[in-house]
Amino acid sequence: MTYRFEPIGIIRSPYREKFGIPRQPSLAASARSTLVLRTPYDHPDTVRGLADFSHVWIQFVFHDTAARGWSSLVRPPRLGGNTRVGVFASRSTHRPNPIGLSLVELVEVRTRNGVELILGGADLMDGTPVLDIKPYIPFVESIPSARAGFVDGPPARLAVDWSGEALRQASDLGLRREERALIDEVLAQDPRPAYQDDPQRHYGVTLFCYNVRFRIMNDKVEVLEILHDGQNYSPVRES
Repeated sequence: MTYRFEPIGIIRSPYREKFGIPRQPSLAASARSTLVLRTPYDHPDTVRGLADFSHVWIQFVFHDTAARGWSSLVRPPRLGGNTRVGVFASRSTHRPNPIGLSLVELVEVRTRNGVELILGGADLMDGTPVLDIKPYIPFVESIPSARAGFVDGPPARLAVDWSGEALRQASDLGLRREERALIDEVLAQDPRPAYQDDPQRHYGVTLFCYNVRFRIMNDKVEVLEILHDGQNYSPVRES
């Protein structure tokens, strides 16, 4: 039997590419994303009462990697990128059905022009199609005694330093405080593939409308430069 689903909305996010997105939600608390509901789901009645909840589950499609198919065994970054586990013992994007689930903070519900949900800490790429929204209910969905397998805690965080050139460029670009905070949070989690550890190699990650160049040496991140990538980005504004 085959099932067909239509997205109820689209994510607008500072994460413009898969590289750099935190591997779990809430790890980059400064991230602000917008879930824009599509017609006919963009009526205020669809979210009546939702603002009473602090967090929501977002069910979405791994649209950027879906075409690559799936594998029965995957290499989780937490295990160094070498040890294999079953796809259903992981949160890999390469799944038989490319569906993801994220628990995110519900910062605000806006219904003035359609329906927009402002989300905090979401690990979702810009343009991600959303299939469903459900409120998070702590007394049934928080289990402190649960075992977490090979995921024994949050990832280690690296120190992040900005070069003088990067600081000058950030000032010239008018980088906002919350934008720098998110850049620091993303880089502190070491977004490199687990098998790469070349201190001489320079990396680039696109966040907001900026290309951030960096390197990692002796467990420290150095931001080398930050450049405008020529694209437009509309940040989430306080209402």
